[in-house]
Amino acid sequence: MYILRSCPKKSLKVITVLIIGFVLLLIFGVFHHPLEKNFYSNFHYPYDGDLEPLILELKNNKTPSIPRLNDYNFYYYKNCDGKCRDTSDLRLVYIIKSAPQNFERRLAIRSSWGFQRRFSDVEIRTVFLIGLQKVPDVQVSLNEESGRYHDIVQANYTDSYYNNTFKTMSGFEWVMRYCPNAKFYMFIDDDYYISTKNVLRYLRFPINYPQYLQDPIGSINKLIELRKVKNVEIDLEDDVRLYTGFKFQSAPQRNYLSKWYVSLEEYSYHMWPPYISGGAYILSKTALQDMYYASFYMRHFKFDDIYVAILAYKTNVEPFHSKYFHFYEKPYNKFNYKYVVASHGYGDPKKMVKAWNEQKSMGNA
Repeated sequence: MYILRSCPKKSLKVITVLIIGFVLLLIFGVFHHPLEKNFYSNFHYPYDGDLEPLILELKNNKTPSIPRLNDYNFYYYKNCDGKCRDTSDLRLVYIIKSAPQNFERRLAIRSSWGFQRRFSDVEIRTVFLIGLQKVPDVQVSLNEESGRYHDIVQANYTDSYYNNTFKTMSGFEWVMRYCPNAKFYMFIDDDYYISTKNVLRYLRFPINYPQYLQDPIGSINKLIELRKVKNVEIDLEDDVRLYTGFKFQSAPQRNYLSKWYVSLEEYSYHMWPPYISGGAYILSKTALQDMYYASFYMRHFKFDDIYVAILAYKTNVEPFHSKYFHFYEKPYNKFNYKYVVASHGYGDPKKMVKAWNEQKSMGNA
Protein backbone atom coordinates (compact mmCIF):
# COMPACT_ATOMS: atom_id res chain seq x y z
CA MET A 1 0.00 0.00 0.00
CA TYR A 2 2.88 2.44 0.78
CA ILE A 3 4.41 1.90 -2.66
CA LEU A 4 1.08 2.51 -4.38
CA ARG A 5 0.56 5.77 -2.50
CA SER A 6 4.13 7.10 -3.11
CA CYS A 7 4.20 6.58 -6.90
CA PRO A 8 1.81 9.42 -7.79
CA LYS A 9 3.83 11.80 -5.60
CA LYS A 10 7.09 10.82 -7.31
CA SER A 11 5.48 11.09 -10.72
CA LEU A 12 4.14 14.53 -9.85
CA LYS A 13 7.62 15.67 -8.82
CA VAL A 14 9.14 14.33 -12.05
CA ILE A 15 6.46 16.02 -14.13
CA THR A 16 6.96 19.29 -12.22
CA VAL A 17 10.73 19.16 -12.77
CA LEU A 18 10.25 18.41 -16.46
CA ILE A 19 7.80 21.29 -16.87
CA ILE A 20 10.12 23.70 -15.05
CA GLY A 21 13.06 22.48 -17.15
CA PHE A 22 11.07 22.91 -20.36
CA VAL A 23 9.99 26.43 -19.40
CA LEU A 24 13.57 27.40 -18.54
CA LEU A 25 14.84 26.03 -21.84
CA LEU A 26 12.10 27.96 -23.60
CA ILE A 27 12.92 31.19 -21.75
CA PHE A 28 16.64 30.86 -22.43
CA GLY A 29 15.97 30.35 -26.12
CA VAL A 30 17.45 26.89 -26.46
CA PHE A 31 14.74 25.85 -28.93
CA HIS A 32 15.60 28.77 -31.18
CA HIS A 33 19.06 27.50 -32.00
CA PRO A 34 18.13 24.52 -34.22
CA LEU A 35 16.01 26.90 -36.30
CA GLU A 36 18.77 29.44 -36.86
CA LYS A 37 20.34 29.74 -40.30
CA ASN A 38 24.06 29.55 -40.92
CA PHE A 39 25.40 33.10 -41.30
CA TYR A 40 28.46 31.95 -43.24
CA SER A 41 26.66 29.90 -45.88
CA ASN A 42 24.24 32.40 -47.38
CA PHE A 43 23.52 35.65 -45.54
CA HIS A 44 20.40 37.55 -46.63
CA TYR A 45 19.18 40.82 -45.22
CA PRO A 46 16.95 43.04 -47.31
CA TYR A 47 18.03 44.48 -49.73
CA ASP A 48 19.69 41.42 -51.33
CA GLY A 49 20.72 42.94 -54.65
CA ASP A 50 23.99 44.60 -55.66
CA LEU A 51 24.31 47.84 -53.70
CA GLU A 52 27.37 49.23 -55.47
CA PRO A 53 25.59 50.69 -58.54
CA LEU A 54 22.83 52.13 -56.35
CA ILE A 55 25.37 53.81 -54.06
CA LEU A 56 27.26 55.17 -57.07
CA GLU A 57 24.08 56.67 -58.52
CA LEU A 58 23.19 58.27 -55.20
CA LYS A 59 26.68 59.74 -54.88
CA ASN A 60 26.21 61.29 -58.31
CA ASN A 61 22.85 62.80 -57.32
CA LYS A 62 20.93 60.39 -59.53
CA THR A 63 17.72 58.58 -58.59
CA PRO A 64 18.15 54.78 -58.71
CA SER A 65 15.49 52.76 -60.53
CA ILE A 66 14.95 50.63 -57.42
CA PRO A 67 12.79 52.41 -54.79
CA ARG A 68 14.22 52.89 -51.32
CA LEU A 69 13.36 50.30 -48.67
CA ASN A 70 14.23 52.60 -45.78
CA ASP A 71 14.22 56.37 -45.40
CA TYR A 72 15.03 57.98 -42.06
CA ASN A 73 14.63 61.54 -43.35
CA PHE A 74 15.25 63.15 -39.96
CA TYR A 75 13.99 66.55 -38.96
CA TYR A 76 16.55 68.46 -36.88
CA TYR A 77 15.21 70.76 -34.19
CA LYS A 78 18.83 71.75 -33.55
CA ASN A 79 21.18 71.14 -36.45
CA CYS A 80 24.47 72.95 -35.76
CA ASP A 81 24.55 73.78 -39.45
CA GLY A 82 27.48 76.15 -38.98
CA LYS A 83 29.66 73.70 -37.07
CA CYS A 84 31.74 72.60 -40.07
CA ARG A 85 31.39 75.74 -42.16
CA ASP A 86 34.52 77.58 -43.34
CA THR A 87 36.89 74.71 -42.60
CA SER A 88 39.00 73.55 -45.52
CA ASP A 89 41.05 70.93 -43.68
CA LEU A 90 38.76 69.29 -41.12
CA ARG A 91 40.49 66.22 -39.73
CA LEU A 92 38.18 64.76 -37.09
CA VAL A 93 34.60 65.16 -35.87
CA TYR A 94 33.51 63.75 -32.52
CA ILE A 95 29.87 62.64 -32.71
CA ILE A 96 28.86 61.88 -29.15
CA LYS A 97 25.71 59.93 -28.32
CA SER A 98 24.36 61.54 -25.18
CA ALA A 99 21.18 61.22 -23.11
CA PRO A 100 19.23 64.48 -22.66
CA GLN A 101 19.69 64.58 -18.88
CA ASN A 102 23.49 64.05 -18.97
CA PHE A 103 24.39 67.74 -18.66
CA GLU A 104 27.39 67.15 -16.38
CA ARG A 105 28.93 64.58 -18.71
CA ARG A 106 28.69 66.97 -21.64
CA LEU A 107 30.28 69.77 -19.64
CA ALA A 108 33.14 67.46 -18.67
CA ILE A 109 33.69 66.37 -22.26
CA ARG A 110 33.73 69.97 -23.51
CA SER A 111 36.45 70.82 -20.98
CA SER A 112 38.56 67.73 -21.71
CA TRP A 113 38.83 65.48 -24.76
CA GLY A 114 35.96 67.16 -26.63
CA PHE A 115 37.64 70.58 -26.56
CA GLN A 116 37.75 71.58 -30.23
CA ARG A 117 40.96 73.60 -30.02
CA ARG A 118 42.98 70.92 -28.27
CA PHE A 119 45.64 71.17 -30.99
CA SER A 120 46.12 74.43 -32.86
CA ASP A 121 47.28 72.70 -36.05
CA VAL A 122 44.44 70.13 -36.27
CA GLU A 123 40.84 71.05 -37.08
CA ILE A 124 38.47 69.12 -34.79
CA ARG A 125 34.74 69.52 -34.18
CA THR A 126 32.46 68.14 -31.44
CA VAL A 127 28.69 67.61 -31.46
CA PHE A 128 26.28 65.74 -29.18
CA LEU A 129 23.45 63.62 -30.61
CA ILE A 130 20.25 63.86 -28.57
CA GLY A 131 16.67 62.74 -29.21
CA LEU A 132 13.41 64.20 -28.02
CA GLN A 133 12.80 64.54 -24.30
CA LYS A 134 9.31 64.35 -22.79
CA VAL A 135 10.26 66.07 -19.53
CA PRO A 136 9.65 69.81 -20.13
CA ASP A 137 12.27 71.03 -17.64
CA VAL A 138 14.98 68.91 -19.25
CA GLN A 139 14.11 70.24 -22.70
CA VAL A 140 14.21 73.82 -21.43
CA SER A 141 17.69 73.18 -20.02
CA LEU A 142 18.73 71.59 -23.32
CA ASN A 143 17.58 74.68 -25.19
CA GLU A 144 19.67 76.88 -22.91
CA GLU A 145 22.67 74.55 -23.26
CA SER A 146 22.36 74.56 -27.04
CA GLY A 147 22.14 78.34 -27.12
CA ARG A 148 25.31 78.62 -25.08
CA TYR A 149 27.54 75.95 -26.63
CA HIS A 150 26.09 75.47 -30.15
CA ASP A 151 26.98 71.76 -30.22
CA ILE A 152 23.65 69.96 -29.72
CA VAL A 153 22.18 68.03 -32.66
CA GLN A 154 18.60 67.11 -31.76
CA ALA A 155 16.37 65.16 -34.15
CA ASN A 156 12.82 63.82 -34.21
CA TYR A 157 13.10 60.47 -32.41
CA THR A 158 12.38 59.62 -28.79
CA ASP A 159 15.61 59.30 -26.83
CA SER A 160 15.59 55.72 -25.50
CA TYR A 161 17.82 52.65 -25.48
CA TYR A 162 16.00 50.83 -28.27
CA ASN A 163 16.15 53.97 -30.42
CA ASN A 164 19.94 54.05 -30.48
CA THR A 165 19.95 53.12 -34.15
CA PHE A 166 17.84 56.21 -34.86
CA LYS A 167 20.35 58.25 -32.87
CA THR A 168 23.29 56.82 -34.78
CA MET A 169 21.65 57.25 -38.16
CA SER A 170 20.69 60.82 -37.27
CA GLY A 171 24.44 61.30 -36.89
CA PHE A 172 25.11 59.77 -40.31
CA GLU A 173 22.48 61.96 -41.91
CA TRP A 174 23.73 65.07 -40.08
CA VAL A 175 27.22 64.43 -41.46
CA MET A 176 25.91 64.11 -45.00
CA ARG A 177 23.83 67.29 -44.73
CA TYR A 178 26.00 69.59 -42.67
CA CYS A 179 29.53 68.21 -42.26
CA PRO A 180 30.49 66.01 -45.23
CA ASN A 181 34.12 67.06 -45.69
CA ALA A 182 35.92 65.80 -42.58
CA LYS A 183 38.39 62.97 -43.06
CA PHE A 184 37.23 60.96 -40.03
CA TYR A 185 34.19 60.72 -37.76
CA MET A 186 34.35 59.16 -34.30
CA PHE A 187 31.06 57.98 -32.78
CA ILE A 188 31.25 57.76 -28.99
CA ASP A 189 28.98 57.24 -25.98
CA ASP A 190 29.18 59.99 -23.36
CA ASP A 191 30.57 57.65 -20.66
CA TYR A 192 33.96 57.18 -22.36
CA TYR A 193 37.46 58.45 -21.73
CA ILE A 194 39.10 59.48 -25.03
CA SER A 195 42.64 60.57 -25.76
CA THR A 196 42.48 62.96 -28.70
CA LYS A 197 46.24 62.78 -29.04
CA ASN A 198 46.08 58.99 -29.38
CA VAL A 199 43.11 59.14 -31.75
CA LEU A 200 45.20 61.29 -34.11
CA ARG A 201 48.26 59.08 -33.63
CA TYR A 202 46.20 55.99 -34.31
CA LEU A 203 44.76 57.42 -37.52
CA ARG A 204 48.24 58.03 -38.92
CA PHE A 205 49.05 54.30 -38.96
CA PRO A 206 46.28 52.12 -37.44
CA ILE A 207 47.69 48.84 -38.68
CA ASN A 208 50.88 49.33 -36.66
CA TYR A 209 49.76 51.44 -33.71
CA PRO A 210 51.51 52.08 -31.34
CA GLN A 211 54.58 50.21 -32.55
CA TYR A 212 55.30 52.82 -35.20
CA LEU A 213 55.79 55.40 -32.43
CA GLN A 214 58.44 53.20 -30.83
CA ASP A 215 60.16 52.05 -34.04
CA PRO A 216 59.48 54.53 -36.88
CA ILE A 217 62.04 53.07 -39.32
CA GLY A 218 60.85 49.51 -38.86
CA SER A 219 57.26 50.61 -39.31
CA ILE A 220 58.02 52.40 -42.56
CA ASN A 221 59.68 49.25 -43.89
CA LYS A 222 56.67 47.20 -42.78
CA LEU A 223 54.34 49.61 -44.56
CA ILE A 224 56.32 49.35 -47.79
CA GLU A 225 56.35 45.55 -47.57
CA LEU A 226 52.60 45.34 -46.93
CA ARG A 227 51.89 47.54 -49.93
CA LYS A 228 54.08 45.38 -52.17
CA VAL A 229 52.95 41.95 -50.98
CA LYS A 230 49.33 42.44 -49.92
CA ASN A 231 48.36 45.73 -51.51
CA VAL A 232 47.04 46.79 -48.11
CA GLU A 233 45.19 50.09 -48.03
CA ILE A 234 46.64 51.69 -44.91
CA ASP A 235 47.99 55.09 -45.88
CA LEU A 236 44.65 56.77 -45.12
CA GLU A 237 44.26 58.75 -48.31
CA ASP A 238 40.92 60.39 -49.04
CA ASP A 239 39.34 57.24 -50.45
CA VAL A 240 40.27 54.85 -47.63
CA ARG A 241 37.33 52.95 -46.13
CA LEU A 242 38.05 52.63 -42.42
CA TYR A 243 35.68 51.19 -39.81
CA THR A 244 37.64 50.57 -36.65
CA GLY A 245 37.40 50.02 -32.91
CA PHE A 246 37.04 46.93 -30.70
CA LYS A 247 35.86 44.11 -32.98
CA PHE A 248 33.48 41.32 -31.97
CA GLN A 249 32.15 38.15 -33.55
CA SER A 250 29.27 36.85 -31.43
CA ALA A 251 25.84 35.22 -31.54
CA PRO A 252 22.39 36.78 -31.12
CA GLN A 253 20.88 36.61 -27.65
CA ARG A 254 17.79 34.37 -27.68
CA ASN A 255 17.09 34.63 -23.93
CA TYR A 256 13.63 36.17 -23.55
CA LEU A 257 14.67 37.88 -20.31
CA SER A 258 17.65 39.67 -21.83
CA LYS A 259 17.38 43.29 -22.95
CA TRP A 260 19.39 42.15 -26.00
CA TYR A 261 16.84 39.47 -26.93
CA VAL A 262 16.32 39.10 -30.68
CA SER A 263 13.63 36.92 -32.23
CA LEU A 264 14.13 34.72 -35.28
CA GLU A 265 11.75 37.00 -37.17
CA GLU A 266 14.03 39.98 -36.50
CA TYR A 267 17.26 38.13 -37.29
CA SER A 268 17.34 34.47 -38.30
CA TYR A 269 21.08 33.72 -38.37
CA HIS A 270 23.25 32.01 -35.77
CA MET A 271 25.94 34.73 -35.77
CA TRP A 272 26.12 38.48 -36.18
CA PRO A 273 28.29 39.96 -38.90
CA PRO A 274 31.67 41.02 -37.50
CA TYR A 275 30.96 44.27 -35.68
CA ILE A 276 32.71 47.05 -33.80
CA SER A 277 31.52 47.95 -30.30
CA GLY A 278 29.06 50.82 -30.66
CA GLY A 279 30.53 52.71 -27.69
CA ALA A 280 33.52 54.06 -29.62
CA TYR A 281 34.38 53.60 -33.28
CA ILE A 282 35.86 55.59 -36.16
CA LEU A 283 34.62 55.83 -39.73
CA SER A 284 36.46 57.45 -42.57
CA LYS A 285 34.50 59.78 -44.84
CA THR A 286 34.24 57.27 -47.69
CA ALA A 287 33.12 54.42 -45.42
CA LEU A 288 30.45 56.58 -43.79
CA GLN A 289 29.15 57.81 -47.15
CA ASP A 290 28.87 54.27 -48.56
CA MET A 291 27.17 52.98 -45.42
CA TYR A 292 24.79 55.94 -45.28
CA TYR A 293 23.60 55.39 -48.84
CA ALA A 294 23.37 51.65 -48.19
CA SER A 295 20.94 52.40 -45.33
CA PHE A 296 18.38 53.49 -47.95
CA TYR A 297 18.19 49.82 -48.94
CA MET A 298 18.70 48.19 -45.54
CA ARG A 299 15.88 47.26 -43.20
CA HIS A 300 16.09 49.00 -39.82
CA PHE A 301 17.46 47.03 -36.85
CA LYS A 302 17.08 48.05 -33.20
CA PHE A 303 20.70 47.60 -32.08
CA ASP A 304 22.92 50.30 -33.55
CA ASP A 305 26.24 48.44 -33.50
CA ILE A 306 24.66 45.50 -35.35
CA TYR A 307 22.93 47.75 -37.87
CA VAL A 308 26.19 49.58 -38.61
CA ALA A 309 27.88 46.17 -38.96
CA ILE A 310 25.26 45.01 -41.46
CA LEU A 311 25.78 48.19 -43.47
CA ALA A 312 29.53 47.58 -43.39
CA TYR A 313 29.12 43.92 -44.39
CA LYS A 314 26.83 44.78 -47.28
CA THR A 315 29.21 47.44 -48.58
CA ASN A 316 32.34 45.30 -48.13
CA VAL A 317 33.84 47.57 -45.47
CA GLU A 318 35.98 45.30 -43.31
CA PRO A 319 35.88 46.02 -39.53
CA PHE A 320 39.41 46.66 -38.29
CA HIS A 321 40.14 45.62 -34.70
CA SER A 322 42.22 47.58 -32.23
CA LYS A 323 42.77 46.49 -28.64
CA TYR A 324 43.39 50.14 -27.72
CA PHE A 325 39.65 50.78 -27.91
CA HIS A 326 38.42 49.33 -24.61
CA PHE A 327 34.71 48.49 -24.69
CA TYR A 328 35.02 47.69 -20.96
CA GLU A 329 36.61 49.95 -18.33
CA LYS A 330 40.34 49.56 -18.47
CA PRO A 331 41.60 49.68 -14.85
CA TYR A 332 43.31 53.03 -14.45
CA ASN A 333 46.67 54.04 -13.22
CA LYS A 334 48.63 56.93 -14.67
CA PHE A 335 51.23 54.66 -16.29
CA ASN A 336 48.96 52.22 -18.17
CA TYR A 337 46.99 54.70 -20.31
CA LYS A 338 49.87 55.86 -22.51
CA TYR A 339 48.44 54.37 -25.71
CA VAL A 340 44.75 54.06 -24.79
CA VAL A 341 42.53 55.52 -27.52
CA ALA A 342 39.20 54.96 -25.75
CA SER A 343 37.94 53.36 -22.55
CA HIS A 344 34.41 52.72 -21.34
CA GLY A 345 33.43 53.15 -17.70
CA TYR A 346 33.64 56.92 -17.23
CA GLY A 347 30.07 57.82 -16.44
CA ASP A 348 31.32 59.85 -13.49
CA PRO A 349 32.38 63.20 -15.03
CA LYS A 350 34.84 64.00 -12.22
CA LYS A 351 36.56 60.65 -12.63
CA MET A 352 36.88 61.18 -16.38
CA VAL A 353 38.24 64.72 -16.12
CA LYS A 354 40.73 63.67 -13.44
CA ALA A 355 42.08 60.82 -15.61
CA TRP A 356 42.21 63.04 -18.70
CA ASN A 357 44.02 65.89 -16.94
CA GLU A 358 46.58 63.49 -15.51
CA GLN A 359 47.19 61.89 -18.90
CA LYS A 360 47.40 65.31 -20.58
CA SER A 361 50.08 66.39 -18.09
CA MET A 362 52.03 63.24 -19.02
CA GLY A 363 51.71 63.97 -22.75
CA ASN A 364 49.25 61.12 -23.45
CA ALA A 365 46.02 62.98 -24.12
